[in-house]
Amino acid sequence: MTSKDIVEIYNKADKAGIKFWIDGGWCVDALLGQQTREHKDLDIAINADDLASFLKLAQAQGFKLSGMDGEYNFVLRDDKAREIDVHAFITNKKGNVVGGIKYPKQSLTGKAKFEGQTVRCIAPEYMVQFIVPWAYKHKEKYKQDLKALCDKFGIDYPTVLKELL
Repeated sequence: MTSKDIVEIYNKADKAGIKFWIDGGWCVDALLGQQTREHKDLDIAINADDLASFLKLAQAQGFKLSGMDGEYNFVLRDDKAREIDVHAFITNKKGNVVGGIKYPKQSLTGKAKFEGQTVRCIAPEYMVQFIVPWAYKHKEKYKQDLKALCDKFGIDYPTVLKELL
């Protein structure tokens, strides 16, 4: 998955009125303003209300269901081996997340420049929180991400990062 792929998918969804937030490794890179490593997939957070429309759009681009980690977390893959890891959440009328993948409402307020355009993404302080559990398992992979996000956004280093430094 390349940055150009991300922008293409993001813009097609946006043009169709489908909102999603970039999550995962590409979110880290968007927040940092540059690609820091290779990514096999695009992680997205999406409201379950937009899921059917997004799936239709993705299928038109050649993506098919590749795997399921649960009702609200699944992977789409195309014949170019590009993957979209979908994390769906459910909101109530007030916009609070009440089901699916339980994203804190404030985590869905991030904005970043990506390939010269502004995109929705996970807010940096939440991205750090989301990475921490993974960092205990894959220390070297996430050490750089945590340090770069904390340094750029003035976020206190989490314990796992302090242990690695």
